[in-house]
Amino acid sequence: MQEGGASRLEWLDQVDSTNEEAMRRARSGDPGGLWIAARQQTSGRGRQGRSWISPPGNLAASLLLIDPSQPRDAPQLSFVAGVALASAIADLMPGQPAPRLKWPNDLVFEGAKLSGLLLEASQLADGRFACVIGFGVNVIAHPSDLAYPTTDLRELGCRTTARDLLNKLRAAVALWLHRWQGGTDFEVVRSAWLARAAGLGQDIRVVAGTRVLEGIFRTVDATGQLILDTQAGTETVAAGDVFLVRGSDNKAAGQGIR
Repeated sequence: MQEGGASRLEWLDQVDSTNEEAMRRARSGDPGGLWIAARQQTSGRGRQGRSWISPPGNLAASLLLIDPSQPRDAPQLSFVAGVALASAIADLMPGQPAPRLKWPNDLVFEGAKLSGLLLEASQLADGRFACVIGFGVNVIAHPSDLAYPTTDLRELGCRTTARDLLNKLRAAVALWLHRWQGGTDFEVVRSAWLARAAGLGQDIRVVAGTRVLEGIFRTVDATGQLILDTQAGTETVAAGDVFLVRGSDNKAAGQGIR
């Protein structure tokens, strides 16, 4: 199983998707611990097949891990990645409010979407288990034609580059992979994630398939599922999109992309 430690990095000028490229490398026998970053993606994507716009100057990068944990524990990597990304960006923004993590996979700044994560996994033909964690961060630009607020680091006064951010992110991911211990110490990650959670203890709306739930975001459980107190009782949500209620101290945020 892979932990933090040394990792390799390849920068590409252009690629369809850094996640796709990382998974291609896995199927070709790469041992893992490989970061793929690209100046530009032509077919970046998010959860549920949504597109992810990644112009030059923004960060598009993916980390390939081989057998990082038991397959049942692999979804926890979204929380590992989220905490690492939030930590890396907070270090670049001293004196600013800390970015918050919106379940399951967004990073927001005062409600405006700054970054998304996409975790994908595959059982390879040779029996190995491949996980790819994709990071998309708005560094110098953000889309303005979406139905929810977005922002970028430059707009927030952070004068960094995609390469500098990736250097910090690689170190943070290595640290939190080590703390996670291949899924045997998820509680450490879960506690760190909750300390950075957007909307915790507040009214939120969750769209889970055809269901729309409203209630108070109480916590995430030991498997990473969202626990929501509704008028009808407690609901446990395994997957969905969270919308923060306008007027909360986190403001409103839109659909998650990871």
